[in-house]
Amino acid sequence: MYLEELIGNVQLENDKFECKSRLNREDVVGWLKSIAGFANALGGEFYIGVEDKTNKLIGFSRTEADNERNYFNNQVNEHLSPRPQMKISFLSYEVKGNERFVIRVNIPESVVKPVILKYKNIPSIFMRRDGFTNGATYEEIIEMSVKSKNTQYDVLASDEKYEADKFHILHEFYSEHNNGKEIAEKALRSMGFYDENGFLANGAVLFQDGYDGRKTQVQCSVFSGFTKGSERIVTINRFQGDLISSIKYMTEFVLQRMNHSVIKQKDGRKNIDAYPQRALFEGIINAVAHRDYFLDGTQIQVDLFRDRLEISSPGGFYRGEKLGKTYDLSGIISKRRNELICSVLVSCNVMEAAGTGFDKIVEDYKDADEKHRPFISSASDHFTLVLPDLTYVDGIEESAIPTIEFAPVPEGTDFDEKVLSFCYYRARKVSEIAAYLGVRDSSYLRKKVLENLVQNGYLEKNKVSRAMYYKTKHESVYVR
Repeated sequence: MYLEELIGNVQLENDKFECKSRLNREDVVGWLKSIAGFANALGGEFYIGVEDKTNKLIGFSRTEADNERNYFNNQVNEHLSPRPQMKISFLSYEVKGNERFVIRVNIPESVVKPVILKYKNIPSIFMRRDGFTNGATYEEIIEMSVKSKNTQYDVLASDEKYEADKFHILHEFYSEHNNGKEIAEKALRSMGFYDENGFLANGAVLFQDGYDGRKTQVQCSVFSGFTKGSERIVTINRFQGDLISSIKYMTEFVLQRMNHSVIKQKDGRKNIDAYPQRALFEGIINAVAHRDYFLDGTQIQVDLFRDRLEISSPGGFYRGEKLGKTYDLSGIISKRRNELICSVLVSCNVMEAAGTGFDKIVEDYKDADEKHRPFISSASDHFTLVLPDLTYVDGIEESAIPTIEFAPVPEGTDFDEKVLSFCYYRARKVSEIAAYLGVRDSSYLRKKVLENLVQNGYLEKNKVSRAMYYKTKHESVYVR
């Protein structure tokens, strides 16, 4: 039996059609590149359980088909970014009275390009042409990037229909923050919550009761000391659910575990929370609103340390500069990455339309000293809001040495990690670096270690008076 007997109008392999009898576990890239190539071109259909070239049906039993589909999904989730918007279905047929199944994967042209295949930490970009999948040319990559640069995940249409009774949690949240009022159906429609055909936008799906996808994953942790790498993890909790439940989960996690203190004043006593509740809530709302939902396999991280709270969200500032680290929260102009999600949160009265959430955080910390000032650090793949613990008298010690990760440095040395950690928070003189490493201030240290890190973009150097100072470029490393 052949595929054309099931669906008709089938041609042998062309730009939009490919078959595999089985997914090759030994050569994952061999078939994953076809999925990426279809998504980067004009889309296509990929059949599993059909013999290549002849279209003869090989098929699967029901159990085998489920296993093959799960394997397919797992490999796509792990190796393709952003994940193409695909529709997977089973086609059934009978052979000698036994039911068999073929897997059909419909891959539309990706709105966000290029779709990148990353295997063994090596990224590749493929394009489908003339019935074959090959590496994309430089010109094709540029064209893909230009066409998709303004696309936002949350406003794209999903394949789920709007059903009003599946949004009770959102309605309750809206009512809670709007003096008991109800959100109007007209308001949802005007925001683009669903389209004229009744299909939900991607962002709307994330507000749906019972949503259990990976797009909303959060991880909340408590560490016994000041860093992740060298301290005991007291608690680590993971959660995924609708966006409103995620916001509440993160908020409650911190409120239940943060410190409290009392200070004496002339006219009595004053209770102090480690983190002002308004600042905490604004930080969590900001992380949810500006998260990059195209990035699969990522999560918002809420980390409690002895001296601070860190709220990290996947994706750098949308169409903004890489700030590195800044205390000037009021001066940050962050454009919306997720128009629909932000519009919903604004309508729920938990986010300012004018983007003044950071101003409220600054206001809550206005009486704090220099060691208790909140700040933000931003890199290309994440941004982190740091709120100092107001009950920890010593504040955040800038001299702390973070645990970092970074790509291997060309012609690097065994000193690279220590140097980059030591210079992460403060610019250091060569003599300070040498003392920290326990070595002499030598030409080897200056040329082979420090200059090599400078030339490869890991360190920046500046001369102050006669001394040379070195500081780690935050966009080149990642703090664990």
